[in-house]
Amino acid sequence: MRSSSYKSVVAAAIVVALSATACTGQGPVENKPDKPALFKPGSEISYSKYSKSYPKTKVRDVPGPCSYESISRKDYSGQTLKIISHAIPVIGEPTQLHAEQFEEITGAKVEVINVPFGELHQKILTPLQAGQPAYDVMFYPSLWIGDMAPYLAPVPKKYLDTPGMKDVTKAYMDVSTWDGKVVQYPVDGDRHYLKVRTDVLEDPKRQAAYKAATGKDLRTPTTWAEYQEIAAFFSGKDVDGDGKPNFGSAEVTKRDDLTFSAFISRSAPYVKHPDVKGGLFFDLETMKSLINTPGFVRALEDMVKAESTWAPGGKNFGLGDEILSFGGGQSLMSYSWDDAFIQAQQPDGTIRNKIRAAQLPGSDEVYNRTTKSWDKKPNQAPYFTWGWTSAVAKAARNQNMAFDYLCFFSNEANTALDLTIGRFGVNPYRNAHFDAKFWEQQGWDKDVAESYVRTLSGMESSTNRVFDLRVPGVNGYMSALANGVAAALAGQKAPQRALDDVAAEWDRITEQVGKDKVRSAYRHVVALEDN
Repeated sequence: MRSSSYKSVVAAAIVVALSATACTGQGPVENKPDKPALFKPGSEISYSKYSKSYPKTKVRDVPGPCSYESISRKDYSGQTLKIISHAIPVIGEPTQLHAEQFEEITGAKVEVINVPFGELHQKILTPLQAGQPAYDVMFYPSLWIGDMAPYLAPVPKKYLDTPGMKDVTKAYMDVSTWDGKVVQYPVDGDRHYLKVRTDVLEDPKRQAAYKAATGKDLRTPTTWAEYQEIAAFFSGKDVDGDGKPNFGSAEVTKRDDLTFSAFISRSAPYVKHPDVKGGLFFDLETMKSLINTPGFVRALEDMVKAESTWAPGGKNFGLGDEILSFGGGQSLMSYSWDDAFIQAQQPDGTIRNKIRAAQLPGSDEVYNRTTKSWDKKPNQAPYFTWGWTSAVAKAARNQNMAFDYLCFFSNEANTALDLTIGRFGVNPYRNAHFDAKFWEQQGWDKDVAESYVRTLSGMESSTNRVFDLRVPGVNGYMSALANGVAAALAGQKAPQRALDDVAAEWDRITEQVGKDKVRSAYRHVVALEDN
């Protein structure tokens, strides 16, 4: 990309992708000796030359195998690297940016194709299954590991031994591991957690008004019932003084845009019982679906009630809408990925440093699927939602170059900059990212930074946590769940009926994929949850 724009690279990549058959090619890969480095140790790194939209933030190149200095010694001239990634901006934009940089410093030719979320699974998996993988490097949701694992090259030891990789949290190393091998290269760490506007919830006048109206103290909600009460109280009120109404909650509700993850967040405290092991999506012994059991039904009932607290169009909010609604100050609370929080903390954000992070709301009772009854006890269950990952195809012709690209993509300097750009979709996944001082250096107030790192790091130590379903056929399961949630939100089906239909579809998918095959994969999920 030395002299070509992103658009020209994407156009070329599309042509290549349409005609691609296999990356393996013919003949050996030429291993050229290292060349002189283009960067000095500890060089200052900034993205500002690549786009006026990038912050002018500068960081230091951290010495190590993945640094600008080390990667710039590689000579990949005359070689081509093919990459598939999500559509711009989320994960697709940093893929493009780091591809351009990799070209500049190694001499490689890097071809990137960006694909909408709804097409990404098929675009990657179909060629792999046909024995004709079209890409060397793939970026995709980590919950697809059950489908992808047979076609992935394990991450070589020299990359596992890098300082950056050794600093990846245990939860996200676990997410990258299948059958004891690290087959996904960590580049992101995603969790769902609560975001609130403190300029509203901590305002004495509003606290007094809420107390007078409800008899309760206004605070950051600790249960979904409290979340609903607060959201309902403020919806339709102008809390900014700009003459426009604000709304209580922004949620991802669009059927084909990750609504299944929003629903799992709402379900977690009702279905993840701290004393009941063995899985919450299926009964591990029988592989009978549990998605229509009382805890999940309660969560869907809650979500249907929440509609009254959403902004106009909120019944069809995708992730981008949720990010902008909370990040732009329209809505007082949200609970999905980091992106809305980071968006709110952009230097020009209208609610910058007027927000706080907290754990997902919990519940006052949790369903016990063993006794088939509700246990009256406070419960909270962090949700480690899929997150983006990356991998190298087992059939990639030049695996060294492919892994070097991912090593460079995720080096300490790049990650430090990527974390601060909300639309990039790169969120904390290393222990170093839980340092409040780093975020304070980005202009965050101390209490905001501390709430953020405390919330995220606290999830790592939880012993009652929820992970995504990571089994073969996962797209079918999640699509069926999204359809059921959408039907309930649209008023087409009652929550119980909607989830009964989802359960029937899940059982059909399990039989189609193979009960033993799904059970074998599901054990990996249960092991993560029953830590």
